[in-house]
Amino acid sequence: MPIPDQRYPTMADVAERAGVSVSTVSRTLRGMSTVSPEARRRVEQAARDLEFVVSRQASSLVTGRTGNVAVLAPTLSSWFVGCVLQGLSTQLSGAGLDLLIYPVAELAEREAFFERLPARRNADALMVLSFDLTEEETARLDGLGMPVVYVSRKVEGRPSVYVDDVAGGSAATRHLLNLGHRRIAYLCGSRSAGFTYSSRQRRTGCLQALEAAGTEPALVREVPRGRRETLEAIGDMTSLSDPPTAVFAETDELALELLTALREARIEVPEQLSVVGFDDHPVAEWARLTTVAQDPVSLGTVAGGLVTDLIADPEADPAPHREMPLRLIPRASTVRPGG
Repeated sequence: MPIPDQRYPTMADVAERAGVSVSTVSRTLRGMSTVSPEARRRVEQAARDLEFVVSRQASSLVTGRTGNVAVLAPTLSSWFVGCVLQGLSTQLSGAGLDLLIYPVAELAEREAFFERLPARRNADALMVLSFDLTEEETARLDGLGMPVVYVSRKVEGRPSVYVDDVAGGSAATRHLLNLGHRRIAYLCGSRSAGFTYSSRQRRTGCLQALEAAGTEPALVREVPRGRRETLEAIGDMTSLSDPPTAVFAETDELALELLTALREARIEVPEQLSVVGFDDHPVAEWARLTTVAQDPVSLGTVAGGLVTDLIADPEADPAPHREMPLRLIPRASTVRPGG
């Protein structure tokens, strides 16, 4: 049996029901301020009565907007990135915007993205999440002609939502210094793209705190992800004539991997080696890991609010900064040297 044709309401139907022109309906539904409050009320009521929905394609032709926000991310396998995307997605969804994600983990993917810049034609704004860019890449993004918001990194003269990684690195190191540690190692992961900015900043904070305390500089160890590589790093550190008594790992994920390897090497934490992480991963509390806590979901939520404001108001402050809080959470993985 054939399905009868179903006619969907149009702007003309809304205009007729509200007693206004089609252009007034268009301006009302686009959120323009040149519509009187009474006309706006009638149009919105008529649209509700008729269950009228503006198609994304038609809206794009009228406004020049796609309704999409693009995100450039170095990976999708990170807990931190997933939490930021969760907050960002919720905020954008509430504003009627869709999320496009461009994961760029390999060098070839990175080069292709900056060569083609697909966000230029597919999105109304670009979010750069936990990405360490070159000056040339930043200049390429400056030329997109759309809002570009940096998340988990402060970029001068550009919209940014971030934590102070230098201050966080200093806080973690001062915690160890205040416990009496003087031989401290900084452990960081080796990555092909992204994240290195936060790692460098946290390392800078660590070195600054050690210098201010007049103690030895940190032992810096770069560790590829993997059980064997982490065990090798532990072997390197513990075979020194003056081994570290504490380790500051750049992320909780790396710190948790380190705790597993230390257990396998039968090195007691914290009696023989204190460990501090960064992020406050959900497993960190269960593992009793001392950490510098941030809230990545809130980071994404605030960044989403910032980008929607910039899309809605091109005359807004072009380079707002939002610094998110950090706090040290001491747990059982750190004690005075010797336990």
